[in-house]
Amino acid sequence: MTDLIELFRSTPALWLGTVTMVSLLVGSFLNVVIHRLPIMMERAWRQEMEAVAAGEPDALEINGDGTASVNTNAEPEQRFDLSAPRSRCPHCGHAITALENVPIISWLVLRGKCSGCGSAISARYPAVEAATMLLSLLVAWHFGPTPQALLGIVVTWFLITMSMIDLDTQFLFDNLTLPLLWIGLVASLVPVFTDVRSAVIGAAAGYLILWTVYQAFRLVTGKEGMGYGDFKLLAAIGALLGWQVLPMVILLSSLVGAVVGITLIVVTRRDRNIPIPFGPYLAAAGFIAMLYGDALTGWYYGLLA
Repeated sequence: MTDLIELFRSTPALWLGTVTMVSLLVGSFLNVVIHRLPIMMERAWRQEMEAVAAGEPDALEINGDGTASVNTNAEPEQRFDLSAPRSRCPHCGHAITALENVPIISWLVLRGKCSGCGSAISARYPAVEAATMLLSLLVAWHFGPTPQALLGIVVTWFLITMSMIDLDTQFLFDNLTLPLLWIGLVASLVPVFTDVRSAVIGAAAGYLILWTVYQAFRLVTGKEGMGYGDFKLLAAIGALLGWQVLPMVILLSSLVGAVVGITLIVVTRRDRNIPIPFGPYLAAAGFIAMLYGDALTGWYYGLLA
């Protein structure tokens, strides 16, 4: 491992090229997670409710992948997880071949259309792949071949996935927020971005800050301003980067969220009663803090001095 790190340090092009190839492949997988994980969770919740409604709560079993199965005589549903069934065109059922699944390139070669029926393939798929590549490269370039870069790239993959799912469903699933929280706490033992004390305080403070805001908003307005997934995501960011970055993350995410929300209402005439997911703004602020947190935090506290 040491020799490989030295090779990357002596050959920056190899380091960045490796990150490019790996992140493109991961970006393709993230598209699968973004699409399938909400469906998997919906099926798990539905099966759980069916088991409880049938008066057979003991028949419910939660599988290792987060899905649920019910031990009844009913015919089981077709397997649906991150590896099965094989990806297909939703319009004609054409099975996506390996050559049609090359990140970005396949979409360009196919001109954004299914080779089976000619139906349009959403540009979001190559966009997610490109974003995963570019943001991973930014982390790799910023930190170089270091433990901070490796952890930062993995964190970036989590943040992209959670942001897209939150935009689609307005849910931040425990399957993603809690592993990221534990990654941050374990990494603090090394430490990578912060020490154990700062990580633990950051996790607790991150959760409690938004939980307090949520309770105060509900008390004043009678409405729920955000979800518990937002609390857990900020707790994960606090665990990864330390409590010191939390004021800046909250400020950045709130400002960006307010600007985007007002823009959507004014420009697109979006109904102000339609909730706007807060997770993507937290994720963006956390990503910025991961790269430039020390400089921004110093500037922020300098303004208060």
